[in-house]
Amino acid sequence: ILGRYKKQQKQDKDEEDDELIGADTSDNKKLAKQFDKTKFKIVYIAPMKALVQEIVKNFNHRLAEYGIVVRELSGDSSLTRQQISETQLLVTTPEKWDIVTRQGEGRAYTQLVKLVIIDEIHLLHDDRGPVLESIVARVIRQVESTAEPIRLVGLSATLPNYADVATFLRVNPSKGLFFFDHSYRPVPLQMQYIGITERNAFKRFQLQNEICYDRALAQRRNDHQLLIFVHSRAETGKTAKALRDMAVANDEASRFCRDGSMSQEILREEVVTVKNADLKEVLTYGFGIHHAGMNSDDRALVEDLFADGHLSVLCTTATLAWGINLPARAV
Repeated sequence: ILGRYKKQQKQDKDEEDDELIGADTSDNKKLAKQFDKTKFKIVYIAPMKALVQEIVKNFNHRLAEYGIVVRELSGDSSLTRQQISETQLLVTTPEKWDIVTRQGEGRAYTQLVKLVIIDEIHLLHDDRGPVLESIVARVIRQVESTAEPIRLVGLSATLPNYADVATFLRVNPSKGLFFFDHSYRPVPLQMQYIGITERNAFKRFQLQNEICYDRALAQRRNDHQLLIFVHSRAETGKTAKALRDMAVANDEASRFCRDGSMSQEILREEVVTVKNADLKEVLTYGFGIHHAGMNSDDRALVEDLFADGHLSVLCTTATLAWGINLPARAV
């Protein structure tokens, strides 16, 4: 995908048109932009603080060798004027950037912004859509009033009406609109729906866990990792413990964490540092949990262990679905 994108960019290198890129999350569309710190400041707008922190960490790692300074600008962190002046890439949330662009005191550095990247732009259809609309409108107004070009880039993995959004962003469809369908995915996408008619809440929970366990076991036979999304923070621990209990009862725990393996040794070492009680119970069996209620150290540990292939199954809430890329073969 990046090859096709760069080829088009080479042809249009003198153009400063706005762009909309629609591609699957696995295609790493976040790396589609290249940065030149000597010419402009960049604003990257992500929908959640958890995702902002993930992007800051990712970009700091990738752009450090180019001398690019990446900082978070959100409700949890405030930057001094000196820090802002030293920063080339500001990663922020829609609400925070909306406040900054409304206030006159932020005008000193908003005038220096030459690139605005809006991730998960399909949230225009969400309750927070008006905030994104305001941000886009101010960018367009600034361009019209100052005659200084600002490039707008929208990114989305789930945007069926991308042509409408491209029109809203004033994208030139022939040069700035990029849409990548499922044929570009490294792994073909298959979807399966299983209906459950059980009315009793306890029995329904048991049945859901049995179905999840069967699917997890099928994936583990091929050494694939699995993400399981649940509806609440409490259910992450309940589901992970239920799956662990079934694995132990069926004498299949080695499918999820092999005895004597390097992963088992690493998990036994790391469990000592874990603060979350539910995670501490299941970690050494190859299961993990992840939700916004956990402290940042536990969340970071789980993400790293899963990314390195030491965890087989991760039970999580929707927080993880907002762009934190983990190598799961099945969901």
